[in-house]
Amino acid sequence: MTSPLRAFAALLALWLALVAAPALAADAPLTVLISIDGFRADYLDRGVTPTLSALAAGGVRGDMRPSFPSKTFPNHYTLVTGLRPDKNGIVDNNMYDPAITDKEFTMSRREVNQDPRWWEEAEPIWVTAEEAGVRTATMFWPGSDIPIHGVLPSHWQLFDQKVSAQTRVDTALSWLDGPVAERPRFLTLYFDDVDTAGHHEGPDSPELNAAAAKVDAAIGRFLDGLKARGITANIIVVADHGMAPVSQDRRIFVDDLLDMKAFRYTTAGAFLALNPAPGHEAEVDKALLKPHEHMQCWKKADIPARYHYGKNPRVPAIFCLPQTGWEITSHDYHPRTVDVGDHGFDNFAPEMRAIFVANGPAFRKGVRLPTFDNVDVYPLVAKLLGVMPKPNDGNLADTRPALTHGGRSD
Repeated sequence: MTSPLRAFAALLALWLALVAAPALAADAPLTVLISIDGFRADYLDRGVTPTLSALAAGGVRGDMRPSFPSKTFPNHYTLVTGLRPDKNGIVDNNMYDPAITDKEFTMSRREVNQDPRWWEEAEPIWVTAEEAGVRTATMFWPGSDIPIHGVLPSHWQLFDQKVSAQTRVDTALSWLDGPVAERPRFLTLYFDDVDTAGHHEGPDSPELNAAAAKVDAAIGRFLDGLKARGITANIIVVADHGMAPVSQDRRIFVDDLLDMKAFRYTTAGAFLALNPAPGHEAEVDKALLKPHEHMQCWKKADIPARYHYGKNPRVPAIFCLPQTGWEITSHDYHPRTVDVGDHGFDNFAPEMRAIFVANGPAFRKGVRLPTFDNVDVYPLVAKLLGVMPKPNDGNLADTRPALTHGGRSD
């Protein structure tokens, strides 16, 4: 969209917000979206998260199915755009797009992933809200430190994993200390401790339980901060994916099947995504596109429809999905640390299900939702904010049973 057209659209969205949603008063409830990276749905039943358990008991709980692939960046962007990765453009944590650069997009390669063009196949909710006159704040979220369509949240910080959970909470609370009319109406918080523990120690480890308890305490600190400030909030707690145990005796070695020089891969592990080297297409197809004991490979056009994946140009030509708990690797790959937990597997696997908890004046008490797709979070947040959602893959009907008074409590 050209700049004049986008400016006109922003003015129109603001007018619609003022006319159709006059309830966005200064004292309207704050909407908070909290992500606990890698928090599998059943972690909530371990008795180590009293804050989350209380929120669920006094509000809404449900298991949430991630979008495919069940990786961090794709699913965080799905949660805030309502579009599956194949449509939102963030198709993996690692990807190539020759229209942008010859360098690989990775989570850690900031000089590449900060280019807005990676992100502009979709519009996150904070951009839509800001253009509708609703102030936003993001204490970390993939994409939130990048001017997408030229728009940043009113408050944001460049992601730094070393920032502690407590500091993240205190920073978010500090953004709520200004004059009421200038406070953000939408805020995100992101915690990565549980995902890190799940990878390095495993989903059933004491270390993971300790990480979950640590994040739970941080959320408790945040809620206490809201109460001390007299701020009413609708809280939604989500995760991007779950976690499955993996082991060294459940590995598929791709170099046993194929010469590594025959292809260039973007991702290995919980799945293998690759492009054949020029002139090696038939060799790659013959080696991979046949039955394998713990793995199935497809050309991108043949990926089963239930995954809603494979049409985006950024998806490599061949995609191989192992059985959940198995990993695809090579004999010469020697990581610095050996993970005992991983994600990226079939998003329909129970181990990949993510937490969903909601609490606040917009939500009923004691509701257990059936398992739903994470694309449904976006229209729910838009409903709470009173902004017009962009076209998306979600369905508000899936979460509507959790809402009181149509989801608007102000």
